Amino acid sequence: MRLVLNANGASRGSVLGRARVRLPHVLEVAEAHVEDVDAELARLHDAIHVVRGEMRVLQERLQGALASEVGEFLDLHALLLDDPELLQGLDTLIRSGHYTADYALRLQRDRIAGVFAGMDDAYLRSRIDDIDQVIGRLHAALHRREADTGGVAGEILVTDSIAPTELLQLQAQGVMAVVTAGGSMLSHSAILARSLHLPLVVGATKALQKINDGDVLVVDGGTGLIIREPDAIDLRAHRTRAREYARERKQLNRLRREPSRTLDGVDIKLWANAESREDVAEAHALGAAGVGLYRTEFLFLNSSQLPDEEAQFRAYRDVVLGMTGRTVTIRTLDVGADKADRTGLALPNEPNPALGVRGVRLSLLRDALFETQLRAMVRASGYGPVRILVPMVSCREEMIAVRAMLKRVVADLQREGHAMAEGIPLGAMIEVPSAAIALPGFIGVLDFLSIGTNDLVQYLLAVDRNNESLGDLYTPLHPAVLRMLHGIVALANRRSKSVSVCGEMAADPVLVPLLLALGLNELSLHPATLLEVRRAIRGCDFGALRANVPALLRAHDRKSIAKWMQAFGSVRAA
Repeated sequence: MRLVLNANGASRGSVLGRARVRLPHVLEVAEAHVEDVDAELARLHDAIHVVRGEMRVLQERLQGALASEVGEFLDLHALLLDDPELLQGLDTLIRSGHYTADYALRLQRDRIAGVFAGMDDAYLRSRIDDIDQVIGRLHAALHRREADTGGVAGEILVTDSIAPTELLQLQAQGVMAVVTAGGSMLSHSAILARSLHLPLVVGATKALQKINDGDVLVVDGGTGLIIREPDAIDLRAHRTRAREYARERKQLNRLRREPSRTLDGVDIKLWANAESREDVAEAHALGAAGVGLYRTEFLFLNSSQLPDEEAQFRAYRDVVLGMTGRTVTIRTLDVGADKADRTGLALPNEPNPALGVRGVRLSLLRDALFETQLRAMVRASGYGPVRILVPMVSCREEMIAVRAMLKRVVADLQREGHAMAEGIPLGAMIEVPSAAIALPGFIGVLDFLSIGTNDLVQYLLAVDRNNESLGDLYTPLHPAVLRMLHGIVALANRRSKSVSVCGEMAADPVLVPLLLALGLNELSLHPATLLEVRRAIRGCDFGALRANVPALLRAHDRKSIAKWMQAFGSVRAA
């Protein structure tokens, strides 16, 4: 019987296929015992070995554009898989209770999940999903079958939630689209799905109750529309949408060499976010103005040893050479919070990691490590224009300390005879509310600014963007967010400082008019969405948007901001 469900489109595309329903991650295993304890332990350890191998294979496949978004989750899962408490607990259950490995997994999962669920910190409570992912992989390996994602080629996966680590596997297996009961349009999974051009619908709260295995579905990842057992009219509409999406991709490809220029002739600088040679090559091919954010974490996250100066220098130099004279902005190390690393660099067991030792805080604590990284960056500047960007800045003192160290590094390298640029701009990521508020007092020690909207919105609103129960509260369309952005941009413009915005706000074509109205003329985003943003820019009138910014800043709630966007934020076809 035909049924229409409306949810939230998180990654565009219209598909038609059969549903594969995957129920929530609950390990329903009956209590069972074994006689041969040693054989059961060997079976468990074999499964652990298999899952570790799967992790390594996935890591090897993530050396390119997806390394940052997916790699941090794989690293966390690898750490959980090596957790002595988890492994010893399983061994003890099998030895003492003669339980099967399957039932021991269930008992251990429930015990650990109970501990996490009782924690006050929402971030730590959300790590239950990671426990479930690891336990699910182990359970699948015990039975020598693919984890729950197997067998979905040509189908549409309907599930409660989806982890970023699964999306790459799903796409490789031929899944056509994903529908989740929970989730947020701004989650890591949604961001990754858009990068993969994999249609995704989130927040379909009734999907698991209303959709069964084998049901024919039409799913539109742009509008969030889900139709079960579509009729002839629905099928014609789907074919029309599919043709429109295909036509749109062709039109976007024609913009590869077109300028990012508004209708009234204002050039908007589009930088690319990157972390690999592949990203750099794509950014260059799409006509990016340069690299606005080169993440250095992958050198640390993908190795069990700290990279030395030479290894870092070669990586940074290759990026600079790859951009053939266009500026490359290299961000200093940003590990901590949910970015675990295998070197032990990030501090373990922090009570509140999102507010802990991360970004510049970690760099200043590990000054020898920081000096090594700065040396590599300065040496790379001899091969093309480089800017250095510092993450998680919260006060003036941090930037003064970084500038002093950079000055010493430059002097040392000059004495050693290394080639380098005469002046290397030093900037700060404005992603902590205290930095935004205190900016008038230290903008003088900055050469440029980059607004990190993902963390700025999260910290300003005190909302974890990956907490599904708070999905409606995490939004950049909040009066406080817009006023803070306006204040940062206005100050930067008055002081003639270059300012860009990165994060998901920059990558959303719908938000382009709003950002231009606030005075931004530089955006830094993943190459996957660069052409869509360029098209949106080419349909905007910069002067008209700026003239209407007072009305935007008077908006007192999300509804008022949405009305402003309807009235002034529409763009014409480029």
